[in-house]
Amino acid sequence: MQRFAVAKLFDGENWHEQVEVFVENGMISHIQPSNGAVLAGMLVPGFIDLQVNGGGGVLFNTAPELATLTRMMQAHSRFGSTAMLPTLITDDLRVMQQSADVIAAAISQRVPGILGVHFEGPHLSVPKRGVHPEQHIRRLSEPELALYTRTDLGIRLLTVAPENVTPAQIAQLTAAGVFVWLGHSNADAQTVQQALAAGACGFTHLYNAMSPLTSREPGMVGVALTDPHSWCGLILDGLHMHPIAAKLALLAKPKGKALIVTDAMSPVGTDETEFAFFSGKVIRDGNKLTNEAGALAGSVLDMAGAVRYAIERLDVAPAEALRMASLYPAEALGIAAQRGRLLPGYAADMVLLDPNWSVQNCWIAGRVQYAN
Repeated sequence: MQRFAVAKLFDGENWHEQVEVFVENGMISHIQPSNGAVLAGMLVPGFIDLQVNGGGGVLFNTAPELATLTRMMQAHSRFGSTAMLPTLITDDLRVMQQSADVIAAAISQRVPGILGVHFEGPHLSVPKRGVHPEQHIRRLSEPELALYTRTDLGIRLLTVAPENVTPAQIAQLTAAGVFVWLGHSNADAQTVQQALAAGACGFTHLYNAMSPLTSREPGMVGVALTDPHSWCGLILDGLHMHPIAAKLALLAKPKGKALIVTDAMSPVGTDETEFAFFSGKVIRDGNKLTNEAGALAGSVLDMAGAVRYAIERLDVAPAEALRMASLYPAEALGIAAQRGRLLPGYAADMVLLDPNWSVQNCWIAGRVQYAN
């Protein structure tokens, strides 16, 4: 039995002061008032990131190995992430299969924090590919379908462009338990709506690499903002979307349907200023990552930084910003009965924040992952 006495606790819904959290076998057993000494700061649910390409100096595409996943998780735990979907961007089938085998091994070995996998591509739109390598963009075929429907990969999330994947294929994927999100797409609104009707349930990095909202063609952005049932991932780094655009998304989406993602690349947690990316390289300038053509290439954003941005720049209430980083991602992945809250029966995935929303400690299943 472990005991954590804290000055302030956010359980995912409400704030509490002067409480003790008891943890047994990695789960919260009970919470009670505390009369003794407590840790200064705020204990909050651990952050859950649906889109993590890399961190700690490594990129999942470049080194699809267990050591890569461990290093990524260690890097992001410094910033409050206690669970993630390692994300493989568009690549050839061999790399996809190797990556899937690594994910399966991580799930089997219960590597802390690894929930499953996010395949961002390769069934995307060439005009909206961003920095995804054009030579690997392709239609969905049987080998990929067999890969996505494996049952040993934990949670499976797949980003597709609906003009390149049919509604019947989306229905087949969702029936197999795959979460299908839409992105990197030039589709018109009707095509996007057909994909949602077939079972797609979210939008990958809203606004970025998707057909825009215009007066006579709402595009993917228009459908994403007005559909009440789908989730939208927001990269809150001040670079991927203007603050006004971010505020519009938060006003348009029902509460609980806008969540934080990082789209993080390898430099997170390092001083790395550039890294190899397929046949080229990505260059870091401050907090901005671009390829050699000047296009945005992921981010160096971390979850705590995104929470801070939501509170300080977007005027989001702290409780709501924290839910966008924990509870809402858990709900999007169907795991909100185990993660995203600090209540009895939930995983002891916890983060201690200081008054500036910086991470002081991070625990996964009650075990220390980072201590400042």
